[in-house]
Amino acid sequence: MNCPRRGLYAITQTENKTLSALLAEVAGVIQGGAVLVQYRNKHPHDALAWATALVALCNSYEVPLIVNDNINLAAQVGAAGVHLGQDDGSIRQARACLGAAAIVGVSCYNSLERAREAARQGADYVAFGRFFTSRSKPLAAPAELATLQLAKRELTLPLAAIGGILPDNGGGLLAAGADLLAVIGGLYDGANPQQAARAYRALF
Repeated sequence: MNCPRRGLYAITQTENKTLSALLAEVAGVIQGGAVLVQYRNKHPHDALAWATALVALCNSYEVPLIVNDNINLAAQVGAAGVHLGQDDGSIRQARACLGAAAIVGVSCYNSLERAREAARQGADYVAFGRFFTSRSKPLAAPAELATLQLAKRELTLPLAAIGGILPDNGGGLLAAGADLLAVIGGLYDGANPQQAARAYRALF
């Protein structure tokens, strides 16, 4: 599957949830308009089984599922790709393991130079953030709108924004150049993930 150029990028929230609850939430956000899903689990248990189930679910909707941080897990479950942080391996390693068609995203924090290098190495998208206070990334250094604006002028690959994004502040990020809004808490903290996803989709 190709990397979506624009839209809602839903990242899983796995803490204190059963697999069935997680699958129901992810189905809801896809039905609400998510175009890309990332399996993120910083304290994995049964990661292989969970990721396998998520791949099957996302494939049934023809929405790419990528794995956060773990190239080997992405390969094991046949995920559409992987998202790489600073210490998660290289784009070259990801391509060697997952194939040339895999979606490879790279965290660039607030670094335009890191984004340039990722683009040179063949990343499919780059992600900047955190832009707002974020419960999932409370210690992350803030990113600046100016970095997003400069990246939009210079790079041709999709730009993802992450960190505390809500329907009422996401529009400013899109105006600054973001193509993908990556969201965790804003989708799952309320009672209805599908309805929350629709609110983000409306921004596009």
